[in-house]
Amino acid sequence: MIRNIAILAAIGAFTAMADDALPKAETILDHYIEVTGGKAVYEKRTSEISTGTIEFAAQGLKGTLTRYAAAPDKTYATMELDGVGKVESGSVNGVAWEKSAMMGPRVKSGDEKSQSLREAQFNGALNWRKIYPKAETAGVETVEGQECYKISLTPAEGKTETAYFSKKTGLEVKRSTVAASPMGEVPVDAVVSEYKDFGGILQPTKLIQRVAGQELVITIQSVKFNEQIPADKFDPPAEIKALMNKAAQ
Repeated sequence: MIRNIAILAAIGAFTAMADDALPKAETILDHYIEVTGGKAVYEKRTSEISTGTIEFAAQGLKGTLTRYAAAPDKTYATMELDGVGKVESGSVNGVAWEKSAMMGPRVKSGDEKSQSLREAQFNGALNWRKIYPKAETAGVETVEGQECYKISLTPAEGKTETAYFSKKTGLEVKRSTVAASPMGEVPVDAVVSEYKDFGGILQPTKLIQRVAGQELVITIQSVKFNEQIPADKFDPPAEIKALMNKAAQ
């Protein structure tokens, strides 16, 4: 009888450990695909046009943004910010660039380039294995009032990112990383919320970026899939092409 009790106790302890075991990162990331629309719906998307607003509340600055994207990794975005002017950025054929009144035209390099090219991968949620060769569940944390799984995402190049997914809904709540910029490395926290259905896919429509004590709020107003986008929309501006040609020489 004592021996049987010991066996039962061991089984009970093992069961408790199994219940408390963290799910694999791939299970959580694949679950996100399912709860936001499913693999089949993602695979039908080949292009995307999104529009929204941007606000630096502390500085009293507001503006608009438009982003074009197409498979497999083409992007072009433009932001018009009051008092700052127009900022353009894009990626095509493995080149990431930016053009603004403050910084002028420039072709990105190093970790900043790698970061931009990762973000340019179309259907990033679906293709996470390509973007992040290593993914691990790092624990459970309460984030923005929600109990979340903490996932460590390591790209082939660049800094490891940390993503937080709600245990209740499976939706992403926050992502933290160290972003590369012309001013050096900057810790960035991005909180996403207010998911809405666009063409069968749930996407966050509110993004709060916290950088060096500053807060930037992006609100997405519309997202259109599989719209016809002119091929030259992704062509870099003449100033960027000139820099590319100079580098090639």
